[in-house]
Amino acid sequence: MQLSPAHHDERLTAPRSWWGIAVLTGLAGALMLLPLGTLPLLAGLIGGAALAGLLVSSYGSARVRVVNGSLAAGDARIPVSALGEPEVLGAEEARAWRTYKADTRAFMLMRSYVPGAVRIPVTDPADPTPYVYLSTRQPEALAAAVRAARAASPAAG
Repeated sequence: MQLSPAHHDERLTAPRSWWGIAVLTGLAGALMLLPLGTLPLLAGLIGGAALAGLLVSSYGSARVRVVNGSLAAGDARIPVSALGEPEVLGAEEARAWRTYKADTRAFMLMRSYVPGAVRIPVTDPADPTPYVYLSTRQPEALAAAVRAARAASPAAG
């Protein structure tokens, strides 16, 4: 199925090493309960790994989508007509916008393990948010999808 240029869908999954840490957390839980016997050891292993795995999964479930004239990032839904020209950020520039260049009023969906990002100004005068910062593994594709959606938006102009 071919997606339109105004469509983008990406899930910011956690890196594989984080899943290894979840397994190690289960092992740590098992070792702490080792003196209590085999059943507590198994409960610590399964419970610790399951809890850590749940946390990794929930953190890595953030999605960035451009669909039906809206940018959906995490829980935010923003009409593309309220957005300006997207700026693709390389790894160093993305790090700068995550740290010392960041504005506390900005909406930021950031994942430090994702090197690229897109920064999009919010042009709605009624919205105090200056820009949207989105971590993405495909910054050029996301920027192109926002541009295409803005061009197709009836309020674009």
